[in-house]
Amino acid sequence: MGTLPARNRVAVYHSNRDIRIGACPVPPLGPGELLLRVHASGICGSDLMEWYRRPKAPTVLGHEVAGQVVAAGDGVRGFQVGDRVVATHHVPCLACRYCLSGRETSCDTLRQTNFDPGGFAEWVRVPAVNVERGTLKLPDHVSDDAGSLVEPLGCALRAQRKAGLGRGESLLIIGGGVSGSLHLLAAKARGVGPIFVSDIQPVRRAVAANLGADRAYDAGAGVPEETRRELGHGVDCVIVCTGARDAIALAVEAVDRGGKVIFFAPMGPDETYPLPFNRVFWRDQVTLCSSYGAAPIDLEQALDLIAGGVVDVTRLVTHRLPLGEIQRGFEMMLQAKGSLKIIIDPRLDA
Repeated sequence: MGTLPARNRVAVYHSNRDIRIGACPVPPLGPGELLLRVHASGICGSDLMEWYRRPKAPTVLGHEVAGQVVAAGDGVRGFQVGDRVVATHHVPCLACRYCLSGRETSCDTLRQTNFDPGGFAEWVRVPAVNVERGTLKLPDHVSDDAGSLVEPLGCALRAQRKAGLGRGESLLIIGGGVSGSLHLLAAKARGVGPIFVSDIQPVRRAVAANLGADRAYDAGAGVPEETRRELGHGVDCVIVCTGARDAIALAVEAVDRGGKVIFFAPMGPDETYPLPFNRVFWRDQVTLCSSYGAAPIDLEQALDLIAGGVVDVTRLVTHRLPLGEIQRGFEMMLQAKGSLKIIIDPRLDA
């Protein structure tokens, strides 16, 4: 692949509105490790959570990464220079009590693993544990952009599997951004339906309708009443893809007796929410659950769905920007008006 540069161009995060292009040494490789040239790195909604990111700043973010292997450490098996891959930043140990009971995303190892540096860089070192448990080859027909969406799709699949969301169940997705859109695509692939989406923004309601939602509602316009009118009862499952308090209230009001609510997005770090305990838990027997991250099985399923043409995640990509314009990408995400998934491709800087 030629001689590697001595310096690695990176985007250093200080805050949402202060991202500086800098440089650091290209990470050296140890045994079992891979060095990737980044081809696509998606901006995730979690990258914009300043309360979560700023305590770790300055740092290089980016965890939705697809790229090409440019060097391999001693002992690497299954990968070689030239392979196009998707790599995931958090991987479980697969041996602890959490992993052995199907709670892989609660694993201590998963919460300690990461890239060097983050994916908003020209070059990324993938540690050996990530190579072993979180790196997958991309088939030739799967684009880099699609590869970078394997991890977020895997997160959506895990949440739906964890909640036991099944074929023929009605579903309301609150929040029509990237997460909500991935849940919509994942649910359609699982045979879930009818599927409703609510969002406060007309453009995102239009996106949901284009992606196949049976109805797309204005989040402020009586959604529980509308879904009940459509179904004759409450919704079997509600997935909440925003941490807004109004969204939680909407979910609790819209879900049917014995139904499920999946919380897929966090609130602020110190926020709490009061629930009508007796009605929700005792009388209506609603199941509330949450989901974080994805396990290897979820990532493999996500790639299978993408490679098989069942889920076209590239429909969510609205912008591709060079690394040098990542600040503009963050600002577009913050405005949340004309963008959905924004991909950073450092090769565009050349």
